[in-house]
Amino acid sequence: MRGQGEILVVSCYELGRQPVGAASAIGALERAGFAPAAQDVSVDRLSPQALSRARLVLISVPMHTALQLGVRVAEKAREAGARVAFFGLYAALNAAHLRERHGDFVAGEDTAELVELARALEEGRAPAASESGKRDVAVPSRGALPGLDRYAKLSWNGEERLVASVDASRGCKHLCRHCPIVPVYQGRFVAVPRETVLADVAQQIAAGARHVSFGDPDFLNGPTHALRIARELHERWPRVSFDATIKIEHLLEHRALLPELVRCGMIFVTSAVESLNDRVLEALRKGHAAADVPLALAVVREAGAELRPTLLPFTPWAAVEDLPALFDFAVGHDLVSAIDPVQYTLRLLLPPGSLLLQDAGPWLRDFDADAFTWRWQHEDPRVDALWRDSVEAVRGDAGFDELRALADRTLRRPPATRVSRSQRSVPRLTEPWFC
Repeated sequence: MRGQGEILVVSCYELGRQPVGAASAIGALERAGFAPAAQDVSVDRLSPQALSRARLVLISVPMHTALQLGVRVAEKAREAGARVAFFGLYAALNAAHLRERHGDFVAGEDTAELVELARALEEGRAPAASESGKRDVAVPSRGALPGLDRYAKLSWNGEERLVASVDASRGCKHLCRHCPIVPVYQGRFVAVPRETVLADVAQQIAAGARHVSFGDPDFLNGPTHALRIARELHERWPRVSFDATIKIEHLLEHRALLPELVRCGMIFVTSAVESLNDRVLEALRKGHAAADVPLALAVVREAGAELRPTLLPFTPWAAVEDLPALFDFAVGHDLVSAIDPVQYTLRLLLPPGSLLLQDAGPWLRDFDADAFTWRWQHEDPRVDALWRDSVEAVRGDAGFDELRALADRTLRRPPATRVSRSQRSVPRLTEPWFC
């Protein structure tokens, strides 16, 4: 098990970034004396040679898209005679089904579980349960992964920068009812030690990165921790920029911190606006109301950064008028260039354990085990039809105006004037953010 490549760590998809989950697993295994190989099937074809050497294949599935790709990797790994383990957030959510149909073992985000699994297989015994709360703090190891130039870049002011992908924390202290993090972490979040975070940043900057993308579910879950990291990041690499994900609620609660974060290099914030329908926001327990969104936008811009909203237009509580309202809001607040078209097509996912299943209405249908989600149907067929049409349009490379025209036709209202994109340079990553 300690021979080169006898353990193969496979990343499937992490939003186009060099994968933190796989790198963390590799770092922990190397520190324990193993010599894992690595593959990222989002940028390379799965290597038959790597599979033939592997006795244990560890498949990283931090999100729904990765899980759907991961089961295909598992099938090929089993055909090659390897043992298969899934790990990451979506492995924990779908543990029972994965064990039954796709893998031999399932772990969460704690890399200590992977080290124990490797040791157990080496010694011919069953893996022991990991100690609750004990986390491996090994620096992620990235040397076996494809280079940063193979991944999403920061596009800003007419240039592209290589991007370092880093987690300063995991989990979340909030209980948004649609969030896949909640069933696993149940309101807990764990700060990654500052020295581990900065060592990971350092190795990626040495590899050419000039921007850091923090992948924390919410960078301000621990504002003191976040600020310390931002300060040291700026002190050590003053020309390196960064972005982070922060709730609307936290942008308002911690607005006094935003100017310093911007001085430390923060150029944009991703925030889950989701909807401008308060009925939807209440059902999701988002912690903000529609009226808070323009306030958050104002405080971010006043601090000197850009807000990049993410959306969830299609839910059981949405009205058919909600999508046109989002288009109008984007135009009225100069956000057309800040919202990727795919955001206007996103539909609620209901993974096993979702809090929304506790009081589901007549919209809930059956569980689709192969898709790893519960099916649901809107009471207004126009909403589901608009979703299907919007998805198809984006597959055909439709932009803002085409999607807005679809929504206008659904409501039988006159088509809106075509929108010219803002002349402002809005920083963005070249791969859209979505689950």
